[in-house]
Amino acid sequence: MARIPGTDPLKPIYLDYNASTPVAPEVFQEMLPFLQEHYGNPSSSHWAAATLQEAIEAARRRVASAIGAKPSEVIFTSGGTEANNYALKGVYYASRHRGAHIITTAIEHPAILNPCAFLETLGAEVTYVSVDRLGRVSPDDVERAIRSDTVLISVMHANSEVGTLQPIEAIATIAKQYGILLHTDAAQSFGKIPVHVDSLGVDLLSIAGHKLYAPKGVGALYVREGTELTPLVHGAGHESGRRAGTENVPYLVGLGKAAELAAGQVHAPVLRMLRETLKEGLSAAFGNRVQFHGDPELNLPNTLNVSFLGMNGHRILQQFPEIAASTGSACHSGSTSLSPVLRAMGISEYEGLGAIRFSLGRYTTMEEIETVISLFQARLDANR
Repeated sequence: MARIPGTDPLKPIYLDYNASTPVAPEVFQEMLPFLQEHYGNPSSSHWAAATLQEAIEAARRRVASAIGAKPSEVIFTSGGTEANNYALKGVYYASRHRGAHIITTAIEHPAILNPCAFLETLGAEVTYVSVDRLGRVSPDDVERAIRSDTVLISVMHANSEVGTLQPIEAIATIAKQYGILLHTDAAQSFGKIPVHVDSLGVDLLSIAGHKLYAPKGVGALYVREGTELTPLVHGAGHESGRRAGTENVPYLVGLGKAAELAAGQVHAPVLRMLRETLKEGLSAAFGNRVQFHGDPELNLPNTLNVSFLGMNGHRILQQFPEIAASTGSACHSGSTSLSPVLRAMGISEYEGLGAIRFSLGRYTTMEEIETVISLFQARLDANR
């Protein structure tokens, strides 16, 4: 049973797993020896390095196995942002002799949009393909954007705000026909749904550790064998000369374990059930005063984006200090602007300014979902 609001202090409820996840206990336990005992430099040639070198390659094998790749195709990075930057800039610099045109979508994460904007200052041309009202890009629109000088298509696997999955497989077929590299940002999908590089048909794929119960500050870029990529970080010969910098061994070990856990995908059905309970509860409580965004069928199992029509999402969340959730809108000096993702989907300000994203995770409980429904019904109705 859900708690009756006001009867006792409420424990904090975390429903912002798309923003970041806690480190899983199994991950932490594997990291611990490399924080306390194994402290050498992996590049050294003495006994203190051997264990570390073995641990790095074991982590690489785990990540590769989880996405159906070869270990040699996995490059470790500091996170999803670096992986995205490496994919975009690495292809741009390596392919300038062939062209400088990149295709992406209007709803990408800033870790894609901002590097694209930077590359435009260097001479790249970028086409930002629009999406429909469900947040889904059309493969036909992507194909129409292709030019003779197109060198890369980058389309996210799943949108972090509304949870919509993109037709990566269909886009991959098109990219292959034209001989164009395809990158996907899988930071939100890996760990929630199956992610297999050959099934998707991608040449590059980005992973962010803190989205799948590994620490912040670690990630990976999958680079299909034979893909030419100019290194982003220069220095010594780490990562086979592809990414310089002394390896963060504890975090790489953690990412490897998290990837192994993610490959099991045992939480998706439970997450989907909990999300649908939340959706049904809010629908029953508010009726036509709420509107849900994103594709109702092709979506992440844990993500629910709901608008409370005629209200302000930031102000709504201020009424619920116990609940960690998020809005995609920006709030500056007391004024709120519509989420760029919802705007790109054609959602009006009236529909979108009251949007809240609830993202569930491995440790979300039914009691928490019922409590959220009860709290929203009690407090929002009382303040109308």
